[in-house]
Amino acid sequence: MQLSATPYEERLTAPRTWWLISLLVGVSMALILLPFGTLPLLGGLVGGTAVAAVAASAYGSLRIRVVGGFLIAGEAKIPVSALGEAEVLDPEEARAWRTYKADTRAFLLLRAYIPTALRVDVTDPADPTPYLYLSTREPERLAEALKSARAAV
Repeated sequence: MQLSATPYEERLTAPRTWWLISLLVGVSMALILLPFGTLPLLGGLVGGTAVAAVAASAYGSLRIRVVGGFLIAGEAKIPVSALGEAEVLDPEEARAWRTYKADTRAFLLLRAYIPTALRVDVTDPADPTPYLYLSTREPERLAEALKSARAAV
């Protein structure tokens, strides 16, 4: 197995404000349980915060990697030889490709809290997917890693 010349790995973590929201969910649960006493109040605070934090962590646990001649985006694993050119999308173009320019057959690894993205054409004739839309905080670096991995294969 050959590693790409420019390895790439990114975790699409949830924004920091989501952790504050998790705490506020716990406070809300505590207030709901306030009439039942102190122990349920504390249980609501701890339990509500924990459940909301687990949900935020799970949503922000997706990773994008380029390794061993493959692009691994979430649960998708695609050989770089089946990929065409990558287009770096600024926030305005990314929004357009998420909405009115989107193709229903496309693979979207979408996180709305990440404004930039990368659109990569799929060149494999056996694959009905026209392109990949990948939310990423570093689209230029991901495009370079894909280009290097294609050259190495």
